[in-house]
Amino acid sequence: MANPGHNRLAAQRRKARHYGMQALYQWYMAQAPLGAIEAEFLAEYDFEHVDRDYFHALLHEVPATVDELDATLEPLLDRALKELDPIEHTLLRMGVYELARRQDVPFKVVINEAVALAKKFGATDSHKYVNGVLDKAARELRRPEVEAAS
Repeated sequence: MANPGHNRLAAQRRKARHYGMQALYQWYMAQAPLGAIEAEFLAEYDFEHVDRDYFHALLHEVPATVDELDATLEPLLDRALKELDPIEHTLLRMGVYELARRQDVPFKVVINEAVALAKKFGATDSHKYVNGVLDKAARELRRPEVEAAS
């Protein structure tokens, strides 16, 4: 039997990732101050059923660790970072952040959520690329968890 509290948290985190991806894309493209972006999102979108703490963590911790995230991503890519589509780059940074720093989130959830966002916001086949790169990242960053799931 499914745990209603767990399902509610999963839905709230899904929405936090949705808004987080949009806010991080805005930061990536416009380099606007994070506080201003966060205030805009909280004012303009319905955050009633959103994990605000998770949204805040994504919005502030991904940019704070962007060099580390990109350094983790670079060897996993088949092209230069600067050649990545901005949506893909944002989703890959979010995914690597979650894999590296959010051990409370199962690696399969991280990958599935990033793929779903890539299907919604990315180019036609970007979800396949995001899936492949994050799968490689999970094998590096969460080896014991990945091996246990195999």
